[in-house]
Amino acid sequence: MGAPVRPRSSTERPPRLGLTRTDAGPEIAVLARHASAVEVCLSTASGERRIPLRRNAHGIWWDVVPELTPGTRYGFRVHGPWAPDEGHRHNPAKLLLDPYAHAVDGEVAWAPEVYGHVVGEDGWTDPETPDDRDSAAHVPRSVVVDQNVFDWGQDTRPDVPWTEMVLYEAHVRGLTMRHPGIPEKIRGTYAALGHPALVEHLTSLGVTSLELLPIQAFTSEPALVRRGLANYWGYNSLGFFAPHAGYAAATDPQGVVDEVKGAVRALHAAGIEVILDVVYNHTAEQSVWDGPTLSFRGLDNRTYYRLDDRGRDIDVTGCGNTLDLRDPQVARMVLDSLRHWVEDFHVDGFRFDLAPALARGRDDAYDREHAFHVALEADPVLSRVKLIAEPWDVGVHGWRTGQFPAVFAEWNDRFRDTARSFWLADVGRRLHGHHGHGVRELATRIAGSADLFARDGRGPIASVNLVTAHDGYTLADLTAYEHKHNHANGEDNRDGHGDNRSWNHGVEGPTDDPEVQRHRRRSIRNLLGTLLLSPGVPMLVAGDELGRTQQGNNNAYCQDNELTWVDWDLEEWQTALLTDTTALLRLRRELALLRGPEFARYDAAPGRTRLRWFDERGEVMGEDRWNDPHRCTLTVVHDTLHHHEPVAVALLLHAGTERTTIALPDLGGVTGWDVRFSSEGAGHGAGPVPSGGVVEVDATTLTVLVARVGPGRPAGG
Repeated sequence: MGAPVRPRSSTERPPRLGLTRTDAGPEIAVLARHASAVEVCLSTASGERRIPLRRNAHGIWWDVVPELTPGTRYGFRVHGPWAPDEGHRHNPAKLLLDPYAHAVDGEVAWAPEVYGHVVGEDGWTDPETPDDRDSAAHVPRSVVVDQNVFDWGQDTRPDVPWTEMVLYEAHVRGLTMRHPGIPEKIRGTYAALGHPALVEHLTSLGVTSLELLPIQAFTSEPALVRRGLANYWGYNSLGFFAPHAGYAAATDPQGVVDEVKGAVRALHAAGIEVILDVVYNHTAEQSVWDGPTLSFRGLDNRTYYRLDDRGRDIDVTGCGNTLDLRDPQVARMVLDSLRHWVEDFHVDGFRFDLAPALARGRDDAYDREHAFHVALEADPVLSRVKLIAEPWDVGVHGWRTGQFPAVFAEWNDRFRDTARSFWLADVGRRLHGHHGHGVRELATRIAGSADLFARDGRGPIASVNLVTAHDGYTLADLTAYEHKHNHANGEDNRDGHGDNRSWNHGVEGPTDDPEVQRHRRRSIRNLLGTLLLSPGVPMLVAGDELGRTQQGNNNAYCQDNELTWVDWDLEEWQTALLTDTTALLRLRRELALLRGPEFARYDAAPGRTRLRWFDERGEVMGEDRWNDPHRCTLTVVHDTLHHHEPVAVALLLHAGTERTTIALPDLGGVTGWDVRFSSEGAGHGAGPVPSGGVVEVDATTLTVLVARVGPGRPAGG
């Protein structure tokens, strides 16, 4: 079929992109700035019906198409120049997804036909030559759905204050596939997220905000499919407005959309926020060398992607391409997508994958005042939801922790690395006769990381503290493996990070040695206590509270199986770990002075939390002790003893390899201390301890004490 006649350019203002209901009927608009013609292609019983879009202005093509009613499957074909050196890769033989599609039906079938350029059966590729074979039989369809049929009832956003947030990062399938309390037919689905059995676990644990790995429509990379694997994490976006159908119990697109909404409604009813991990930095189209033409590349490669002066991708994501948010229309698409998830799905916030890639300016450098950041902060909808940045990408100068504007909180990798080093890697070093890194960096992190987040009035709640994430070892594996074991991924163990700062406690992997097991479990509790009792927003990873293992795989992105699914069949030690995690979160809720929006200081004004540091003799830390690389013991005291509601909590951190005694400081107003938590386990460290008394602790132990404040004692210490 030849190219349709290009319509005369219109002086009209184009409508909003996507599908809009108008008095004249459904109106569809798509950005294809360099196209000569655009057709919307309706799937019919006999094949395909092509309808030219007759209006065009400012690079946007649109028309009223009465047939675009709910349930209709459709795509686009775009005519235009094939000029790879100029960034143009239009190919009307390829059926394209609508970037604004609210639902996607079907999957990509990896065959040479899905590529815009010539690709041989053996993988040989010629990116300069267009492929004229029709891709329709091998690609999914955009689907029209009705966003207004779902009954939200009395749904109310939990609107959890940042100071009370406890994030819980989870995968829809991984969290629910093996839960015995969830009916088997809905395990691994959105419907399972709202099931009472799962909701009860989250609420009893103390979770306030469920952060879901990507649920926007995605596909698996062809290299994975060839190895018999699949993209499990979902960081390979096909579309930014449609939920991933593979996670639904429902089989029709409207049912998929409504099922996601039902899960959000159920979680909201329990007071739990829903945060989405979103991937706007790249798409599943990979690079012009080896990537398919599924949507953006065929619509307008030069507009949607960052390209060099030869029309090749500038890749700061490690995934082959980078979306170009320097272009106002591309930035508009991302903003429209975010508002869609807030307004139509009622989600409460977003975690931005590889966030610096979204804010690289004209010279490709990260720009803190990038227009996208300004738009987020100014938007009346998006500025009122939770925004969390993963503050690094793989481009030049890609590490930007602490450098995002105040509208964002940020994953704090410095907290992660320092906590792991103090409790794991440095302990292993000392056992081999080497010194560690001392306590200065640890003190900075557990005080809220003011060095990173104090600028522009940001407080400790700008720091999302983490010890683990989906990417890397699980918490239990940090204590059992020093070397990654990623062979199941099919990449000869070359993938995954090498700097894990883990310690296997003398044995690599599983062991029946009860002493090794005891020490590993204590290290897990050390890390949990440090994470959950530090100022900032703590993030747990699903299953870490249960001692989940991935058998040493620290890059399980392609393992959609029991290796990554949470196992709810618990041994006794795992049940005890769940009890301890719950107790730590309860203690966090009780101790508001650990959760303040402002940094605690030694010279805090009345009404503010004071922060003080002591050595193992109960003496104030001096500069020589701060600089000692052999130092592995520290006492931190948060207190409000200098005002009318006196409270004090002491954290005793001892990462030494021998048992020791720690003298508590003698603070005015404190008559004694009660031990509220010890990583040695139940029955250890029973109090009370007198003010100025001593506590005996085992090697590598975290102990938490809360002060008894006597009546009539003077304020101050």
